[in-house]
Amino acid sequence: MNIGLKQTLFLTITSIYLFSCEPTIIPVNPNPINTNKVINGNITKNTIWYSDTVYQLAGRISVTSGNTLTIQPGTVIKGEAGTGSNASSLVISRGSKIMAEGTESLPIVFTSIADEITPEKITSGDGISSPNLTPNIAGLWGGLIVLGKAVISASNTTGDISEVQIEGIPTSDPNGLYGGSENSDNSGVLKYISIRHGGTNIGSGNEINGLTLGGVGSSTTIENIEVVSNQDDGFECFGGTVNLKNIVSWNVMDDGFDTDQSWGGVLDNFVIISPAGHVLELDGPEGAHEAYQTIKNGNVIASGDNTAQDLINVDNNTKAILSNIYFMDVVPGQKINRTTAPNVSFSDIVIDVDSLDAYINGNALPGITSGQSSMANINVFNWTWAHSSGAIK
Repeated sequence: MNIGLKQTLFLTITSIYLFSCEPTIIPVNPNPINTNKVINGNITKNTIWYSDTVYQLAGRISVTSGNTLTIQPGTVIKGEAGTGSNASSLVISRGSKIMAEGTESLPIVFTSIADEITPEKITSGDGISSPNLTPNIAGLWGGLIVLGKAVISASNTTGDISEVQIEGIPTSDPNGLYGGSENSDNSGVLKYISIRHGGTNIGSGNEINGLTLGGVGSSTTIENIEVVSNQDDGFECFGGTVNLKNIVSWNVMDDGFDTDQSWGGVLDNFVIISPAGHVLELDGPEGAHEAYQTIKNGNVIASGDNTAQDLINVDNNTKAILSNIYFMDVVPGQKINRTTAPNVSFSDIVIDVDSLDAYINGNALPGITSGQSSMANINVFNWTWAHSSGAIK
């Protein structure tokens, strides 16, 4: 077969994969290099990252509007060291998509260049733990940022605004804008992803989250995601309507799960293991738009060095439904900070303590009890580094 015909066949197969509603085959890298590939510019066309190559982010890399980045199962992506405007991160900008569908046996790993993990370690069945970094080392690179066109609740001195710049990206970069009016917007698929050692400092007291979701719409799929040892929050949702399912936040230095600007989605089945004592921070609207968020079916291992932090922190204007959450390893000083917020409801919230009095700031409610009762389905997390280390319970 001549070279021209080979190239034509490859392009045809690739096009079918990228644009078919139900792809059944992942194309093979036509030029396998089995080494690092440095990514030092934005992704401006449909692109596939192959599992035989380690992709090295040499800075802030954006997938620009109208383009799709497809990442094969078992692929490793590593961010270079850097702070401020030089922080490395992968940004799925508004109007673009990421199709990163790992599997239980072949998860996709986002990590630091200092991490010696390789695709071969994953494919050999040795798991996804780092060969050389412990799971409490944070701040070595940025993180993963996904931005969409769904509604947010934001305002400035002139009143309500429909779009803003995501934290961590300079205002000079238009790829950092998020928000709009398309609540069913689709930013792609994230499945079986481990994000670790991130959250580098981008300014005074300002770090990048493990997974940042800004104005992400409900047609986006986010399931089976692990964030390990991030300098800031594990997960943070800025408005939007996206749902999350089966997530782990382990050893992050700020909140396990944080919401802002009236995120209107559902978090279903989660484990938060919090050395800092921060767990759920659920903020209310900043503008006129209001939406209810639902947090359900979670196990929380809450103890940490900073014992004055809240187990659940809500604003007085937060709208949230919380149910089936079990807090264990709670220590004095940790509280559910506001049980009197008028639009926050609690149901089957169990705290593993003898008496609730010291752990609730506000009037005790029937939906909050003391005792022991696991709420999450932890079997779905067997693929994670957190599970293999014995941290999940």
